[in-house]
Amino acid sequence: MITVIIPTRDDEERLAHALAALAPAAMDGIVRDAIVVDAGSRDGTLLVADEAGCEVVRGAGSGALMEAVGRARGEWLLFLVPDAVLEHGWQGEALGFVDRAILAGTGRISAATFRLRRAELGLLPRLAERMASFRTRLFAAPYGEQGLLISRDYYRTLGGHRDLAAMADVDIGRRIGRRRLTMLRAHALVRGRPTGRGVGRAARNAACLALFVLRLPPRLIGRLAA
Repeated sequence: MITVIIPTRDDEERLAHALAALAPAAMDGIVRDAIVVDAGSRDGTLLVADEAGCEVVRGAGSGALMEAVGRARGEWLLFLVPDAVLEHGWQGEALGFVDRAILAGTGRISAATFRLRRAELGLLPRLAERMASFRTRLFAAPYGEQGLLISRDYYRTLGGHRDLAAMADVDIGRRIGRRRLTMLRAHALVRGRPTGRGVGRAARNAACLALFVLRLPPRLIGRLAA
C-alpha cells in the first residue's frame, strides 16, 4: 500500500533507527517497500539500506525523487528524512487517513503529515513542537522531519519536490494547501541539534516562511536561504 522514500547522505545510524520504526508496518503489509535515494554517502548508509532490503536510487534532487516514485510499488508514498523516527502505532493513523481518503474520493487531492516531537527535555523543544503545529495548521508548511504521506498520482500531478536550495518541504506543502493537508495524531520523533545551529535554523526558517506567505518566487527564496 505505502512506499517509503528516504533521501540520505552519510546517514548510517539515523537511517537504521528510521527503518527500524517501519518494521512493524512492513510486517503488517502496510509498508510495501522502501526506497533510499542516496546523494553519495561515504559511510555505511548503503550497507544499512541493503541489509534492510531497501531499493537504492543514486542521485539527489527532484529527478532522483521522481525516479524513486517511478519504482514505487505502493499507490501511496511516504517521504521521510533519516532524522525522523515514527513513533509506535503510526501505521494505524496513516492507514486510517488513506482509507478515509479513498472512501471520500479525495485520495488524489489530499495529503497528510505527522506531528513533530523533539527528543530533548525542556521548554525550547516544547515551543518548537508548538511552532511546528502552528506552521502546519495555519500555513500548510510542515517541516521535512514531519514526513509527507501522499498518493503517487497526486504527487505526480503536483510535479513533486522542486530543486530548491532550501525549504523544498515548505514549497510542496504550500502547493498542497491548508485544506488538503491533514496533520495526523501520530508523532515523528526528531533528535536535537546543537543549540546554536538550532536557533539559527529557526530564524532562517521563520524568515523564509514569511517570504513564502508573501508569495515571493520559491527559487529566489531557496537562494536566500542557502
